[in-house]
Amino acid sequence: MSNLSIVVLDGGTLSDEIEFRPPDVPHTMTVYERTAPEEVAARIQDADIVVLNKVAMGPDEIAAAPKLKLIAIAATGHDKIDQAACRAHGVTVSNVREYAVNTVPEHTFALLLALRRSIVPYRASVIAGRWEEAGQFCYFDYPIADLSGATLGVIGDGSLGKRVAKLGEAFGMRVLFSAYKGVDGMGPLYTPFDEVMRVADVITLHCPLMPATRNLISDREFALMERKPLIINTARGGLVDEEALERALEAGAIAGAGFDVVTTEPPGENHVMRRIAARDDVIITPHVAWASREAVQAVADQVTDMIESYVRGTPINVVC
Repeated sequence: MSNLSIVVLDGGTLSDEIEFRPPDVPHTMTVYERTAPEEVAARIQDADIVVLNKVAMGPDEIAAAPKLKLIAIAATGHDKIDQAACRAHGVTVSNVREYAVNTVPEHTFALLLALRRSIVPYRASVIAGRWEEAGQFCYFDYPIADLSGATLGVIGDGSLGKRVAKLGEAFGMRVLFSAYKGVDGMGPLYTPFDEVMRVADVITLHCPLMPATRNLISDREFALMERKPLIINTARGGLVDEEALERALEAGAIAGAGFDVVTTEPPGENHVMRRIAARDDVIITPHVAWASREAVQAVADQVTDMIESYVRGTPINVVC
């Protein structure tokens, strides 16, 4: 077997705490911490295998790498890869799967609990001296509500959505799985989308971003929310119309928002999500719901497995 050229385009997306086991195949590996769009073509022109996380690969980049055989995505999402171009050039695309079944649901509930109990503003108020100012053993500046008895609306019924539902049930919540927006007749296990919008106390998103789900929740949906729910998004930026989210928060149409993902990452100083980030009823984390040490190690291990399996002639986790 000839020596394979493996190029890692954004190695900085994997924590230094984990061990990236080199594939057990003859190879040389070049690792770049990050790669700008205009740098991709030059860096992969001699590559047999490319490993990436969030770097986009369009027709021009794929055409610039005539030896390319495999794109190993160190993530589950694959919308940044032009699959038609890959098929046309005989490039296999594989992704990692089922690595975040604990870390993302746990982060979802960390956001949910912190918002439901106003943990962040209470902590800030203690630091600012409010407890001493109150002059008694407690004070009631911010709302606190139990999860038990509340209704949890889950959008997305994959492994993450199902795990979140189980955690909700463990807290005594009533769980509703949403049917697809605009689709009736999905069966008794699903509640119509608009009904979930109306009755949920918490709405949590665990679905992919695609044309049918972009801006899945916008002004129309916020207007349906009779229970003024919390909105939690640990899935993908773009599922919620962020400008509409800001309007809903300012109008008091929802109780708060916990987001780990935004449309532009990082968002930049003038982005709408930066404008709302300092609100007491908002928590934004920097796309780290997936990033427990255990989960990141699982990602690295799967990337190595994908490369070795491809070289053996039995590719795994094939997207196209």
